[in-house]
Amino acid sequence: EEVAFDAYGPGGVAMLITGLTDNKNRTTAELRNILNKKNGNMANPGSTSFLFSKTGFISIEKDKISEDDLMEIVLEAGAEDIKSEGDHHEVFCPIEILQTVKEALDAKEIPMVAAEMTMVPSTTVEVTGNDVKALLNLMEALEDNEDVQNVYANFDISDEEMEKAAG
Repeated sequence: EEVAFDAYGPGGVAMLITGLTDNKNRTTAELRNILNKKNGNMANPGSTSFLFSKTGFISIEKDKISEDDLMEIVLEAGAEDIKSEGDHHEVFCPIEILQTVKEALDAKEIPMVAAEMTMVPSTTVEVTGNDVKALLNLMEALEDNEDVQNVYANFDISDEEMEKAAG
């Protein structure tokens, strides 16, 4: 059965945890235990989910196409936003036209790393200091649970804070 849990993590980060389980009571208990141990807490149903909206997401390696060429293809197909950070271009579109955008890229033989539905937060919370490492540990523990499929969160961590946490 599909399950969704609302939670809060370190630094006041809102989280939406989705998954599949054959025993909702067991999964609920396991996730509550992880959250309690890792400085988070389970929230009332619906208390964080309204902060996220279903969005189409496509990831493409930067060496496969220039940002300008990609922009021309996907904007014409109806995409709303493109971010080019790290090694990938990220394309965001209304979930209803994800297939249309994907087909436009397929027609130009542009290989995609991912083309899927994701949940995008309407607002973000900047996380700093000790909360960064605590949040990353919580996210990892949640993702390691066999029933969890996705953990969506509204955090924003600067590159400097990520380096401090890694060091």
